[in-house]
Order: sequence, then C-alpha cells, then structure tokens
Amino acid sequence: MTIHREGIKTIVVTAILFGAVNLASFYFLSYNYPWLSWFIFLLTIIVWIFIISFFRVPSRTFVINEECIVAPADGKVVVIEEAYDEEYFKDKRLQISIFMSPANVHQNRNPVSGEVVYSRYHKGKYLVAWHPKSSTENERHSVVIMNSKGEVLVKQIAGAVARRIINYLKVGQKAEQAAEMGFIKFGSRVDVLLPLGSKVEVKLNQVVTGGITVLARI
Repeated sequence: MTIHREGIKTIVVTAILFGAVNLASFYFLSYNYPWLSWFIFLLTIIVWIFIISFFRVPSRTFVINEECIVAPADGKVVVIEEAYDEEYFKDKRLQISIFMSPANVHQNRNPVSGEVVYSRYHKGKYLVAWHPKSSTENERHSVVIMNSKGEVLVKQIAGAVARRIINYLKVGQKAEQAAEMGFIKFGSRVDVLLPLGSKVEVKLNQVVTGGITVLARI
C-alpha cells in the first residue's frame, strides 16, 4: 500500500496542526486535567490515521479484458437503470452508479481502454451523492472513452462533503483499462453510462472494487 500524491500536503498540514494542538493541550491542561489531554491526544491520532487511510492506494492485480467494464471506483452500487444522457450521447444509456463513502479508497480508474474523446468539468451543487439529481446538478467531471466496442462515459461527481474532483485525462489521450483516471476527496459518487444491451454483472447494493469488479460486459 502507498499514499496517493494528492494526500501528501493534507497529511503534512494535519500532522503539524495536530502536533500544535497536542503541545498546547499538554502544556495548559495536563497538570489539572490530564484525562482531557489524553482524550485530545487519542482523538487527534484517530482523525490523523483516518486521513492517512483516506489517501491509501492498495496494491491490486487488475482485470484487463476489452469485453469487460471494470468498476472505476470502490464503493456500493446504488443505481442500475436506463437513463437519458443530456450531456454527450443525447439518448438513453445504461447507467451504473457507485457511491463512495469516506472510508472507501478514493482513487478512480478507467473502466475500459481506448481513446479519450471528451473531457469536461462542470460546476454545480453539492447534493448528497445518492440524490437522484446529483448526476446532473452536482459539481462533476465527465470523460468519454472510445474503443472498438463503443463509447463509455464516466462521471466523477462531488457529494455533500467532497469539494474537489481531480481528473488526469485529456482529449486525444490513450487510456488504459484500470489505470488511474483521477481522485475525489471525501465522499462522492461515480456514474458509468454504457450502451443499451450491455450485460450487467453486478446487483444493487453490491460492494465493488475499483479496477477489479466487472460491472458489465459489452
């Protein structure tokens, strides 16, 4: 396991902040209220460990198969339905949505290999990630990857807590299946829009693993 580069600054800043808080706590409180100083110390350590774990990048063996759509994120499947795409396709697609809790790995991965033909950031609201309108009204970044099987649209969507979406893909770039696509900080959602007729391989509320779980087959 490694730490994602997007988390280095956050981890260092929080370490300095927690160090200052605990120095002040032990200096001003430890004599009269030792239990309070220890409580503050334990609480800050737990929070710091959680922040470190949020930016973790576990070692994995990925699924590479041109006929498979692999999960772009860790989390739970919250939507499997036909939906009209107003942004790019202008027609109905099969939508599979994955909710990422703050405890999940938040690195996002390419569901397929191919050429990036569309990449666009949209400002928006911060509705809770499982809200039906979050796909079209929340802050998000949409990417379309095209290969011989067709086009797949992936949306990184901000939630009520997530306030920063990072996407590394550029139009014209060759994307490799399961390679890093981006990162979303602190709770979010990822939608995948597939051609109608794709064979779904997951169920609602199923827990999936980015780069490993097969969502569907084209």
